[in-house]
Amino acid sequence: MATYALQIAGLVLGGVGMVGTVAVTVMPQWRVSAFIGSNIVVFENLWEGLWMSCMRHANIRMQCKIYDSLLALSPDLQAARGLMCAASVLAFLAFMTAVLGMQCTRCAGDDETVKGHFLLTAGVLFIITGLVVLIPVSWVANSIIRDFYNPIVDIAQKRELGEALYIGWTTALVLIVGGTLFCCVSCCQEKSSSYRYSIPSHRTTQKSYHTAKKSPSVYSRSQYV
Repeated sequence: MATYALQIAGLVLGGVGMVGTVAVTVMPQWRVSAFIGSNIVVFENLWEGLWMSCMRHANIRMQCKIYDSLLALSPDLQAARGLMCAASVLAFLAFMTAVLGMQCTRCAGDDETVKGHFLLTAGVLFIITGLVVLIPVSWVANSIIRDFYNPIVDIAQKRELGEALYIGWTTALVLIVGGTLFCCVSCCQEKSSSYRYSIPSHRTTQKSYHTAKKSPSVYSRSQYV
């Protein structure tokens, strides 16, 4: 029962991590305009994401524009786009693999060993996905903080950390925790199955001993004849 509860918890965390990975990938709030110094025009808010930049005006609808070319992005955003796309694919594969290894599913049969391998694979994929999400989010955040405190950069070009970065850090943590749960469940199932098949019960041992004692061998019968 405890193992099944851990499986459900891992699947829920994995599903949340998968949705969070896709959301962070498409969100434009990676970089937001910083209102510092003379740049205090609070009725204009600039968002920069992996795919588009948006300008939000006060009491006016938001206008977004997709980037004309990948080369127009900074190196950190270029790498973040590729890594986040890869993370989205890995998160989906990990989630589907985890579903196949659940006790409540029959797609992979009833073999606990096979399902344990599925859960272990899903756990490793979730952990890798969490690390892949963590790398671009931390990279972009580091570049934002570096430019923010760089006196050479113009004030109008300075940015602050957007909501997508905070969601990305949370998503990475959720994915790593979910993957760790699946790895623990797989190890527990493997140990229990190996213990079950390696140690026979006391009743079976006594029964086999009495059976062997009651039935004489063919060699013994030939001596009596």
